Amino acid sequence: MPVGRRTSSSPPAAVEDALKRLGRNIRIARLRRQLRIQDLAERMSVSRFTVADLERGKPGTSASAYFGALWSLGLLDHAHELAHPDRDEEGRVLESARAPRRAARPRRLDNDF
Repeated sequence: MPVGRRTSSSPPAAVEDALKRLGRNIRIARLRRQLRIQDLAERMSVSRFTVADLERGKPGTSASAYFGALWSLGLLDHAHELAHPDRDEEGRVLESARAPRRAARPRRLDNDF
């Protein structure tokens, strides 16, 4: 089995929960706008089956379908906060641990003019 397929066929529980939550949120947004699945599918230029799959949080549904739904519903601006570098505490700690402890010694200039 290819490595990339494992996550989509049986993702970790946290990933599965996040996908279901996102799909549920997209469904609520669609219903609040009184759109049918077919209406959203037409706006996204996908099939109604794709919209139904993403609303169920199906792991095999592409990220572009999720982002397309957010765009179609006018919610894409909220997606810019996903994995934002300023909110990555672990990454910042690791980066600061690799930072040099002191400044590099300045190089002497060659006065050979």
